[in-house]
Order: sequence, then C-alpha cells, then structure tokens
Amino acid sequence: MYQFFVENENVSSDSIRIIGQDAKHIRNVLRMKKGEVVRVSTAASENFLCEVADFIEDDVIVAIKERNIKSTELPGKVYLFQAIPKGDRMETVIEKCVELGVHEIIPVEMKNCIVKLDEKKKANRLKRYQAIAEAAAKQSKRSIVPNVHEVMKYKEAVDYALSNSDVLLFPYEREDGMKGYNEVMDKIVPGKNISFFIGPEGGFDEEEVSIAKEHMDIISLGSRILRTDTAAIVTMTAIMLKFESEN
Repeated sequence: MYQFFVENENVSSDSIRIIGQDAKHIRNVLRMKKGEVVRVSTAASENFLCEVADFIEDDVIVAIKERNIKSTELPGKVYLFQAIPKGDRMETVIEKCVELGVHEIIPVEMKNCIVKLDEKKKANRLKRYQAIAEAAAKQSKRSIVPNVHEVMKYKEAVDYALSNSDVLLFPYEREDGMKGYNEVMDKIVPGKNISFFIGPEGGFDEEEVSIAKEHMDIISLGSRILRTDTAAIVTMTAIMLKFESEN
C-alpha cells in the first residue's frame, strides 16, 4: 500500500485530492487504477485509508474509506543534530533516521567538520535532503514528513535543542563505559521530546564537549568507535525502541 501526503485544504468530507508530483506519480509511474487502496496523511497528522476514485485533469481523487487510522509517529518528538559529514553519509543518516521515527534533522557546522559548505551548496543540499526525507517517510508509512532544518552553527543548535527538548543526549566516544546509560535512557518516556547530537568525522572539539556537559546527558555507545552515520542510526534506534517499549 502506497503512502501519500497532502495539505489539509485538500481534504473534504468524503474524499481527498492528490495533486502535483504525487498525482503524476500515481498516473504515469504507478499506473494505479480505480479501487486501489492508498494511505494518505495530512500536514496536521491526520491519517486516512482511501481508494482511488477518479482522475480529474492532472489530479487524483481518492475516496475516504476509514478516518483516524493509527498514527505511526513516536509518542515524543526526536531532534537529530548531525554534524555535516563528508560524501553521501548525510543522505544515509536522513533516510534511516526518518524510517526510525525522527521528527526533525538539523545539520550542524562543528569545528572539526571536514566538509565546509558555502551558501549555495547549503541551499542545494537542503533541497536534496528534504526530498530524501519525503521519500523515506512514504516508504516507512510515516504520518508526517520530517523537516530537514537549515544548517546551524553549534552554539545556535544547542540553544535550539534547549528550547525544544526535555532530554538532551550527547553520545561521546570518550565517555567511560556504559554505567549511566540505562539511567539516562529511562528519562525517555511518552510525551517527552528528545534531542541528540552526533559529532563529525574529526570528533567533537573540547569546547563543544564542555558546552554539552553543561546542558546534556553524556552517554556511551559502547567500546567501539563508530562512524558518524553509524552513531546517528544507533542512537536513533535506541531512542525509538525505548519509546516503543514504553508506549
């Protein structure tokens, strides 16, 4: 069953109008026929089970068969603050963390980032990143399309996390052992918003660590050194499983 996202104004009492690229995809790529079942979610996180009813000009009309079907969102918002990595690792992080339930991804410029982006590259990558997030949301039957935020500086990112989160996690390769891991993870309960920071290939700068120690829970991800993309996926998985087990 395919997943599509629409704006709230495209929903009427008994039908939903799918427009734009999604309508073209339904018509020309999927070649869907009347009666085929789809899942549709709105910007307000309403979820519908529908079936294709009609094709009107460039749009696709689907009839609502069931309203308020189960949401696939976690019971708390999760914000990933990801140091900008090299190559296509950011794309991997976005795809996998969207599948795992992240609410928003914030690329962060940190001191030891290998990649330095100018404004044009930031804009181009952001557009690409958002498209990846939307594709992953459709594949994993999310009820929302997670937002990929504009690039932030580290201190700006910390302030943003503090204003949006109840729990802030800082996985750090120099943290000694797993002693406090369970105690920290027990703070993750339904209704709480979680932020976590993932460092670059060059590791966190000492000043960044010092700031984190003032505001965040420092945790270890084990005795092995993980690549930045692996660390993001491992941490998001741990948060997702904790939320799901509590819900």
